[in-house]
Amino acid sequence: MPPEPSSSLERAALKGGLIVSVQAPEGSPLRDPDVIAAMAEASLANGAIGVRLESPEHIGAVRRRCPGALIVGLWKRSFEGSPIYITPGWEEIRAVWAAGADVVALDATERHRPEGQQLGALIERAREELGAPLMGDIDSLASGLRAAELGCRWVGTTLYGYTEATSGLKPPGWGLLAPLRQGLPGDVALICEGGISDADQAVRALAEGADAVVVGTAITGVDLQVAAYVRALG
Repeated sequence: MPPEPSSSLERAALKGGLIVSVQAPEGSPLRDPDVIAAMAEASLANGAIGVRLESPEHIGAVRRRCPGALIVGLWKRSFEGSPIYITPGWEEIRAVWAAGADVVALDATERHRPEGQQLGALIERAREELGAPLMGDIDSLASGLRAAELGCRWVGTTLYGYTEATSGLKPPGWGLLAPLRQGLPGDVALICEGGISDADQAVRALAEGADAVVVGTAITGVDLQVAAYVRALG
């Protein structure tokens, strides 16, 4: 496990930065640890302040290739009876941290978790037993404020438009940024993630209160981007 780069996790250090989400869907040729690591290295070499990665395998591959990288890690796993899939429980938190993540991202919405696990208990255990900084992926003002209250150091608008309560809304979560920045403690970083499709939108996110921006599909989503072009041309 790498030492925690505490200074790089502080809100001031993130100011205006780009974090690239380097992920690939199941079945894609890009979903290879070496390919993910190469895309992560290219992102960092061109000025990204960090990368967001899915699965312990990919986190480990990037950590080995880019030892000094700031890694936000998560593990997508689905369980019957729960809609939560972004680092849903303790096993996933522990595995993501052990693989080399600097920040563990988890679903911090107010939905039912697998096996009745409670968000507050998971955050407390992660902080006390692992010393792991957490990013709460949220879908609303209420869930964002609660995530910070429970101990998340970063709050991201990742799930706006992707939960049952927000299914009719389209990301980016513009309406969340200013209220969250106003309501969050001064030392909690606000991350705009989800739906950012170009540089102008990234600039807007910062202007509306985000400390940093996560961009995925628009940069690394070859599968989805090509499919979209093909549909449009067809």
